[in-house]
Amino acid sequence: MTDRRPTTLGELRASGWQPRSVKSEMRANLVRKLRAGEVLFPGIQGYDDTVVPQVVNAILARQDFILLGLRGQAKTRILRQLTSLLDDEVPALAGSEVNDDPFHPLSKEGRLQVAAEGDATPIAWIPRELRYVEKLATPDVTIADILGDVDPIKAAKGGHLLSDELTIHYGLLPRANRGIFAINELPDLAGKIQVGLFNILQEGDVQIKGFPIRLALDVFLVFTANPEDYTARGKIITPLKDRIGAEIRTHYPASVETGMSITAAEAWTERDALPVEVPDFVAEIAERVAFLARSDKRIDPRSGVSQRMPISVLEGIISNAERRAFRLGEDRAVPRVGDLYAALPTITGKMELEYEGELQGADRIARELVARAAAETFEHRAGGVDVEDVVEYFEEGGALQVSDDAGAEACVRGFQVVPGLLDVVASTGLATPSAGAGRRAAACELVLEALVARKRISRSDQGRYIRAPHEGSGGAGGAQGKGFQGFDPTQF
Repeated sequence: MTDRRPTTLGELRASGWQPRSVKSEMRANLVRKLRAGEVLFPGIQGYDDTVVPQVVNAILARQDFILLGLRGQAKTRILRQLTSLLDDEVPALAGSEVNDDPFHPLSKEGRLQVAAEGDATPIAWIPRELRYVEKLATPDVTIADILGDVDPIKAAKGGHLLSDELTIHYGLLPRANRGIFAINELPDLAGKIQVGLFNILQEGDVQIKGFPIRLALDVFLVFTANPEDYTARGKIITPLKDRIGAEIRTHYPASVETGMSITAAEAWTERDALPVEVPDFVAEIAERVAFLARSDKRIDPRSGVSQRMPISVLEGIISNAERRAFRLGEDRAVPRVGDLYAALPTITGKMELEYEGELQGADRIARELVARAAAETFEHRAGGVDVEDVVEYFEEGGALQVSDDAGAEACVRGFQVVPGLLDVVASTGLATPSAGAGRRAAACELVLEALVARKRISRSDQGRYIRAPHEGSGGAGGAQGKGFQGFDPTQF
């Protein structure tokens, strides 16, 4: 099919195309999407009633905005999806470094080209993805990086004076002309760089070092920042803060269900070697670990606990289940509660501890979070069920060793020794008698972990379940108690 787009300035004039500002363009496309009921930010969950309406309002008002939130709150993803509000393509002077509007060239090069070639001036069509420029703010960023500077090489090659506009080396902001310019972690920009953004936010132009001209850029500016950096530390210059149109707060998922949905969408669960079956209650435990960590006083709330934690935890427990399945020759990987302890590195590496937490240690805190998460999950799914027969078995001296490397069938055989355990699993719907051995084993571990969290029984770091230590007993007794039955890990 022949490309019928205009290829010269004359053809563009004849086509009737009319320029519009990038903010007007985004507003018009947003209005169209709203009227059509289209999803504005695919894959962004939990923000439908909070963040998304505020972003929409800012764009409708043609306001630059900043997303303010802790790490792992999809801030950058939202900014990158703003390109969907741009036109598929826009015309620009071919070869322009600053996407010159063919009818109103911004650069001197563009003006000279149009003056020299007239209607024969070649036109290029810029796709929307090339109209988004993103910069991570770091302390070493210079004003030349953002705005531009004199280019002595251009001057030498072209025989121009250094004061000539043709010697400008354009920075990232001018190169984002007629598009979106995003700065991540805005407060990390040096103060003098922040000052350089004053004019573009207020007057819509910039002045490049050494040149007595102001470039009237057409750009939509968006930023991200951490709340602590943005306010308490004073890293943001107040006049810059005042010039940003809207301050939009992001947040972590408001419910475990929303968090699980996000994690399921982001985690790598479809593996290429074996089928993977993740019991829903195991996925819930992984999510609750993050929720509990966010409210734990031993963990720094200013750093936050990213949504990347449950994503990494879920991937970690699947990998441990895969490893076990490969070794034992099982036909599918089914993660169990015990696999969360094998995935502790995916938890400890994502927590910034307060002083009290540092004293206790990340590993101990992570283990406590897993146990508490298991207890909350059990309460959510089977609260009120009678577990006294299970507890009584351990109170009378029974013990159970569940190895991380034990096969599912072997685990189920071992769990059958504990009176009432499989009945609890079946009666609560955690795993029906016809369910696969992997799910039944995982459900049994959930019951035991919940009892550990309630301090009804004890669990060693090696996965040995025994009766809970009684006050004054001198330790986790029960090994020599009445009716003791031990299970060696090699049996599983």
